[in-house]
Amino acid sequence: MNESYHIISDGSCDLPPELVQEKNITVVPFYASFDEEHYLKEMEEIKVREFYQYMVDHPKVFPKSSMPSVQDYADAFLPFAKEGMPVICICITVKFSGSLQSAVNAREMILEEYPDARITVIDATVNTVLQGLYVLEAVRLRDSGVGYEEAVDRLEAIKGTGRIFFTIGDMEYLKHGGRIGKVASVAGSVLGIRPVITLKEGEIFASGIGRGRKKTMEKSMELLLAYLKEQNADIGDYSLAVGFGYDYEEAEKFRDDALVTLKEKGYDITELPIYQIGATIAVHTGPYPIGFGILEKSIH
Repeated sequence: MNESYHIISDGSCDLPPELVQEKNITVVPFYASFDEEHYLKEMEEIKVREFYQYMVDHPKVFPKSSMPSVQDYADAFLPFAKEGMPVICICITVKFSGSLQSAVNAREMILEEYPDARITVIDATVNTVLQGLYVLEAVRLRDSGVGYEEAVDRLEAIKGTGRIFFTIGDMEYLKHGGRIGKVASVAGSVLGIRPVITLKEGEIFASGIGRGRKKTMEKSMELLLAYLKEQNADIGDYSLAVGFGYDYEEAEKFRDDALVTLKEKGYDITELPIYQIGATIAVHTGPYPIGFGILEKSIH
């Protein structure tokens, strides 16, 4: 394993703690709150499952999230600056959060004391499970012996290929989270109508509607197939994952059905990981987001 640089991400990457440890990634957590007074560090002070359970048990309470502070990032950067280890720090899209600005400010703080420190802060232009795939690409580059500058260049080159195709349980959390604008006109307030949403280049776009959960999940699959066709993609050149919220059993069936459909369409795929969407995004989607994240690999 080549350890010539270290990978850091904010908590929006939603990678499981055991995978973070295995891949030697540092995660700077977001904060979550149910009362706007007491903020808890995700994964450290409140686990993702606890967060979802609270949402399910208290459907009229709309939680908030807060980005990592400048000091949080400075604390993460400092040990590597001291030992002269370069850092690549990957942050959630700036269109959703000021997390990247915190990281940039922390970098400036560190450089004042350690002017030779090498810290590159990257706007992932994505979030949640897709950001996790992007972070794992950074790890693959590092562990394949790709140099620091080349790794940064390759990461910048692939991030525009990232897409999330997903649906949600209802519109309420999007309304409260201030993310409603892009999808309100499509879904409206018609009973039982739910949106299908695409995230690309840091923004969300309405990509259709369906009446009922099954239909919108099917539409998410259709969007994924359309993207693969549009790219004329060899699926082996892409990282693909399922993201879900509260209901793991639903996610397993969604994954299994997706594998069947992809194979029927001629795509050679045997594995499709499932990652739980964390609090950073769940405050906007509610407890029942589900969909796909896809990203071109940095090394084919």
